[in-house]
Amino acid sequence: MIRLCALLLCLSAAPVHAACRQALALGLDVSGSVDATEYRLQLDGLAAALLAPQVQDRLLAMPSAPLRLAVFEWSEPGHQRLILTWREIRTAADIAAIAAQLTRTRRAPAPPGTAIGPAMAHGAALLGQQADCWKRTLDLSGDGKHNMGPHPRDMRAALSDRGVTINGLVIGADSTNATDHRQVQIGELSAYYRAWVLTGPDAFVEVALGYTDYQRAMERKLLRELEGLVLSALPVDTTNGAAPDKPEVRPDVALYRGGAVRARPGLPETQPCLLNRCTESGRSNSARPASARW
Repeated sequence: MIRLCALLLCLSAAPVHAACRQALALGLDVSGSVDATEYRLQLDGLAAALLAPQVQDRLLAMPSAPLRLAVFEWSEPGHQRLILTWREIRTAADIAAIAAQLTRTRRAPAPPGTAIGPAMAHGAALLGQQADCWKRTLDLSGDGKHNMGPHPRDMRAALSDRGVTINGLVIGADSTNATDHRQVQIGELSAYYRAWVLTGPDAFVEVALGYTDYQRAMERKLLRELEGLVLSALPVDTTNGAAPDKPEVRPDVALYRGGAVRARPGLPETQPCLLNRCTESGRSNSARPASARW
C-alpha cells in the first residue's frame, strides 16, 4: 500500500508535456556553391532573424503549445548534418540559447553536389519524429537546382500525403549591381522551387537577393509561417466532456489582432481556428482594411 501511494505521488508530480503547435525544420544549403563567407551569412543570419522582436513575439505567442525547432545542413545524397536537435521554444532565453549555438557552429567538410530531393526526404523524416505537433513545416534554403540523387518531383509526390508543408527560401547570386541576369536567375530558381519542391496547400517561396539579404528574407519567411497559428479557445468535440488532443484547423472563422473572433460570411458559427488571417481563393488579404478581413 505504501509503495502504491508512493507511485501515485510520483505520477502526479511528473510534468505534463505541453501540446506542440508547430514543428519547424530548417534545411541550409552547404553545397559547393556556398563559400565560407556565405555559410557564415546563413548561420548568423538565421540567428539574427530568430532574435528579431517580431519573430520572437510570434515564437512565444502561445506558451501552452510551444513551437519546436530543428536545423540541419544538406548537400549531396547522404550528407545531412543536424546542427540543432529538436528544441522546444518556451522563453526568450530559449531563443537566445539557440541563436548562440548557431553563431558558434563552424562549417564541417561537405561534398559539393546539390541534392534537393534527399534533403526533402531527410527533413520529412525529422518531422516524422514530431507527429504530435498540429502543424509540421520544412524549410529548404538553396542557391541552385538539384543535380544529384532522386529528383525533387518524385520526392514531392511521395510526401504529398504525409501532412508536411515544404517551403523554400531561394538565394540569388550576390552582386553589387542588380543586373537583368541576376533577376532572371532568381526568377528561374523560384519557379523551379514552385514546380518541384513546394508541398502543401499553403506552401510558398521567399527570395533573398544574395546572401547579404538572407537575414531579412529569413525574417519575412518566419513571420509568414508563424502568423497563422492561434489556439482554438474552445474544444471542438465536447459531447463527452473531454477536450480533444488537437484543435480542429478550420478556415471558417477569423481571429483579429484585437482578439475578436468572427464567423466568415455565409458559413455556420464555429469555434476559433488556428488562423489569424483567412484568405479567399489562396490570395492574401493583408492589403484589405481590418474591418473587411475575413
